[in-house]
Amino acid sequence: MTERLFFTHDHLTAELEVLSCTPHEQQFAVILQSTIFHPQGGGQPFDTGWLGESTVLRVAQEADRVVHYVDRPLAPGPVTAQVDEQRRALHTRLHSAGHLIGNAGESLGWMPIKAHHWPGEGKITFIRGEAAQAMEAEALQQQLNQWIAADYPRHMNLEDGTREVGFGPLPAYACGGTHVQRLGELGQVTILALSEKKGALSVRYDVS
Repeated sequence: MTERLFFTHDHLTAELEVLSCTPHEQQFAVILQSTIFHPQGGGQPFDTGWLGESTVLRVAQEADRVVHYVDRPLAPGPVTAQVDEQRRALHTRLHSAGHLIGNAGESLGWMPIKAHHWPGEGKITFIRGEAAQAMEAEALQQQLNQWIAADYPRHMNLEDGTREVGFGPLPAYACGGTHVQRLGELGQVTILALSEKKGALSVRYDVS
């Protein structure tokens, strides 16, 4: 099992250990003992960056291993890893903003069932709870603005392989993604549109 270092810290550089490197469709699949690279999953895109002189093109979770697909082979042993900072920061802000929208929807009696935290495609989908209140874009925007202005700190808990992430007094979610350390780092989160279809309410959003 690959140890996911991003579960417990936000480092973008680290000295890691290459366990294996095998050719794969004109690329090379690298297995590390531990990784700072987030694989695609949980509604969040994969990180890119570098392992030594090799460019990390894609990162995937395959069974209990995180596989790093690179453009040139690596020898087993120590390697310096570096995550693309701008890409990670954008994905991190989108993911944390999605959590806030989930919190806001739940406070109105809606239950989040699906999250997509991709650039230009941010969307949280809810289903109506028994006592769901009307969800309106303007009120939702105001609630997000208040929480961001409060600059709530992140808190994380990792127990028996399950990791929960929350902000300040807001409820935490089981989550394997990356998140801002404080809500003030989000900048502007904008609610773009709400649409309801077949009993599901989708909230589209973006960060700037």
